[in-house]
Amino acid sequence: MSIFFELPLQYQLEWWQWSMAFFGAFLVGISKSGIKGIGVVTVTVLAIVFGGKASTGIVLLLFCVGDIFAVIYYNRYTQWKFLYRLLPWMFLGVIIGNYIGKELPEQSFKKGMSIIILLIVVLMIWWDRNKDQIKIPDNWWFAGIMGLIGGFTTMVGNLAGPFANIYFLAMRLPKNQFIGTAAWLFLILNLFKLPFHIFSWGTISIDTLRLDLRLLPFVLLGIIAGIAMVKVIKEQQYRLMILVLTALGALMIFIK
Repeated sequence: MSIFFELPLQYQLEWWQWSMAFFGAFLVGISKSGIKGIGVVTVTVLAIVFGGKASTGIVLLLFCVGDIFAVIYYNRYTQWKFLYRLLPWMFLGVIIGNYIGKELPEQSFKKGMSIIILLIVVLMIWWDRNKDQIKIPDNWWFAGIMGLIGGFTTMVGNLAGPFANIYFLAMRLPKNQFIGTAAWLFLILNLFKLPFHIFSWGTISIDTLRLDLRLLPFVLLGIIAGIAMVKVIKEQQYRLMILVLTALGALMIFIK
């Protein structure tokens, strides 16, 4: 039993790295409990600790756990018709991302990941400033574009959240329906990605399971905290804070 919990050398971290890893796992729970937009920060923090490509497998396992709790809590609000429109395109995007992302060297992967994050930050700032004047289409091709981009970015960096958020906002889903539908979307999508990370990329292994077992309690704490935070936090101030932290984190990955 002790052998199973023993970490390999690459996961024997310094205290500050463990602190960042625990913080990232805590943010996973917060993001999955209904506070959208913080998932990019999670990806950024864990990429700094473990590296761009390696972190995708570590984060994915934590995301799956958070998704299960989110589905249990918000299942009754799920709007399946929107999932049927989006998921096939996301599956295709994941497959494309698997073949393109697999061949990227680590340094190029990290820089590409940071650029994607920065572009998402710009996209979300633009959306916040113009959302009252923007009429986003709800045609099938819009679901196709958001699904393909979201599937590709979630495979190469677990970064589909902003694209799914824009799509669900365009569908004018109320808050709880938004959260419940997104919960099922990411549970299905993340489970679909697992074989690629295990057999193709090799970013999920017994070693990553050992590491994630240490991070899992912080995911659960984040879920509890996130449910409470949803009720009291001021949306605009919170979003600004997340966007700033996300941009700084992406810059740190780029120059590291």
